[in-house]
Amino acid sequence: MLGILRSIVQEVNSARDLSEALDIIVSRVQKAMGTEVCSVYLLDPASNRYILMATEGLYKDAVGNVSLAHSEGLVGLVGSREEPINLEDAPSHPRYRYFPETGEERFSSFLGVPIIHHRAVLGVLVVQQRENSRCFDEGEEAFLVTISAQLAGVIAHSEATGAISGLSLTGEEAHDVCFSGVPGAPGVAIGTGTVVYPSADLDVVPEKPAEDIDHELELFWSAVQAVKEDIERVANRLASQLRPEEQALFDVYLRMLDDGALPGEVVSKIQEGIWAQGALKQVIQQYIRHFEMMDDLYLQERMVDIRDLGRRLLSHMQEGEQKHLEYPERTVLVSEELTPAMLGEVPKGQLVGLVSVKGSSNSHVAILARAMGVPTVMGLVDIPVNQLGGRELVVDGFEGQIFASPSADLRAFYQAICEEEDELFRGLEELRDKPCETLDGHRVPLLVNTGLMTDVVRSLSHGAEGIGLYRTEVPFMIKDRFPSEQEQREYYREQLEAFAPNPVTMRTLDIGGDKALTYFPIQEENPFLGWRGIRVTLDHPEIFLLQVRAMLKASEGLNNLQIMLPMISNVSEVEESLHLIYRVYHEVREEGYDVHMPKVGVMIEVPAAVYQIRELADRVDFVSVGSNDLTQYLLAVDRNNPRVAQLYHSYHPAVLQALVRIAQDTHAVGKPVGICGELAGDPGGALLLMAMGYDSLSMNAASLPKVKSVIRSVDREWAVQLLQDVLLLDSPHVIKSCVDLALRNAGFGRYLRPVKTPVCEQTAI
Repeated sequence: MLGILRSIVQEVNSARDLSEALDIIVSRVQKAMGTEVCSVYLLDPASNRYILMATEGLYKDAVGNVSLAHSEGLVGLVGSREEPINLEDAPSHPRYRYFPETGEERFSSFLGVPIIHHRAVLGVLVVQQRENSRCFDEGEEAFLVTISAQLAGVIAHSEATGAISGLSLTGEEAHDVCFSGVPGAPGVAIGTGTVVYPSADLDVVPEKPAEDIDHELELFWSAVQAVKEDIERVANRLASQLRPEEQALFDVYLRMLDDGALPGEVVSKIQEGIWAQGALKQVIQQYIRHFEMMDDLYLQERMVDIRDLGRRLLSHMQEGEQKHLEYPERTVLVSEELTPAMLGEVPKGQLVGLVSVKGSSNSHVAILARAMGVPTVMGLVDIPVNQLGGRELVVDGFEGQIFASPSADLRAFYQAICEEEDELFRGLEELRDKPCETLDGHRVPLLVNTGLMTDVVRSLSHGAEGIGLYRTEVPFMIKDRFPSEQEQREYYREQLEAFAPNPVTMRTLDIGGDKALTYFPIQEENPFLGWRGIRVTLDHPEIFLLQVRAMLKASEGLNNLQIMLPMISNVSEVEESLHLIYRVYHEVREEGYDVHMPKVGVMIEVPAAVYQIRELADRVDFVSVGSNDLTQYLLAVDRNNPRVAQLYHSYHPAVLQALVRIAQDTHAVGKPVGICGELAGDPGGALLLMAMGYDSLSMNAASLPKVKSVIRSVDREWAVQLLQDVLLLDSPHVIKSCVDLALRNAGFGRYLRPVKTPVCEQTAI
């Protein structure tokens, strides 16, 4: 049964559209289960009805014409209960609904299972049998449940593809197609989608017609010739090292590139009017599908060769295109996985929004987007990326939604929000040089998190009082090697000079986890629990010593440097780090540099450190909480995984209790405590942190004006009472709602997401 299951999933994955995918499902499941009927009913969000979308065994004319209300019939019962229903005599069930146009009066046995994706019911998969009272056994029921679970994602993606093309399940025109993900950076943007694809990835090649068939043929044959030459070159180079049978593998590749083989099929599709890359994708996927379905293990392995060949050909075609991506005046950048480099390619002033399939609200691109003030939606797992290029898009970074091809009413609704946001920030500019102080005189310095010099310029214009976190890994990530001491010194001096005499807190190199250096790869099965942060630099003291030396020399004459140690999990790491820092300090002094010993602090990001605050704080000058990673580790939720992103919540009671304990224990030993996670940049979060007693808040520059405005407008006692109230609650969502309500009642509703959002006529995901 496992082989049948795998075969069905592979076939469905290769389907061109929803209709073909559903036809494959019903025909293959009917055959596999030896039953007379297999049907798929999908729930149409627009009408809230189940529509018969495919069948094997019922009348074909019923497809698309038969529908049931959300709770009607046995199909509606399966959907509403969200569990399988297995009946030996279906017509006798009180919920049985008869449709003469389907011909189902001939069938009595019924087994239906829900198709569920991300907690949403997409439809119902049904098998039926004639009147001989067949009882589907537990094994058959389990098989159908497995099929449903495996194919739910494919169906969701296919539905989304159809919706974005402008069609609902009923074939009618879809309006204001809505896709829901995770809020990445707040704000609203209206612009034109520009899709950035990873190179040589067949899976993301979009379907589109050939504008010039002769040009496409020329491009393809040029790629074929280039790949042939590549293979021959490699074969000749390795000829002396390989046995004849191994050398023959190269001949296999070359034979597949003969005119009458794979290239001939691609050419036929190009001549039918498909562009070269799309034609190659279709042919390669067809080959892969055939090989995957073979029982012979050797032949199955040849699938790898076919895929490799396809990538080689695609790579050459992409090079041959010699096209530069054109960015519209108002670009909404869309990608399977956004990277900082992609953001940098967009001309200055033209990037208005970001959309990413992968990632979550606390992935580093989202953090960068918040620093840049660019509305962002992450974690759109099933969105058809290749359909979004050139379409008008609305990015709602408050709710984590995007709308494709918006109607005039929807566009006007969001345009009004954009104008309100612009007006709000203009009004906050007057606060730049005013202190961040509550109405009853409690002072809270607001610092910024930086990584690039552009962050510094933005921070100074927003009235930042120093740097609470300078991410020193950024200069390492933009190089193709470790930066030299002099290069690091120049980077660090820029930051220190820009804010002098205010403090600049530099975190020592924090790589590993989701921050990688191409020239220093770290391959681990579980990188977030692996070799990262201080663990790497203590294992490589040459990197640590060089970096600290550059920091100290850069601080000469300014003396506003503070050093912070990331990912500390025990006291010995602090003691070892301090030993190395003191050693470098004395060496630099002996070299003639007039520098002061900087303050040294630790980052609290690991739960173990929460319970050793007093011991850690005793050994350093200050403590700073990295709330992003601390939340991730406390909740066991990968902050970059959109599938569990809804479980990552900074207002989780456990997170708030940990933050309270950290502040209390640090102050108990007479040391200051700050926070440099994203929670500090949330107006409600900033109020709670101030009430907990945090001595400074560090955030991205874009958040600073709102936070300052809120803190300057309340009494600290008001914030303390709010904290006491929410610490009694046990749900992060209730806590967040409570904080938001308090802000709205205090007159700060304009700083939160829109109170009312329009209803999507078509929700694809």
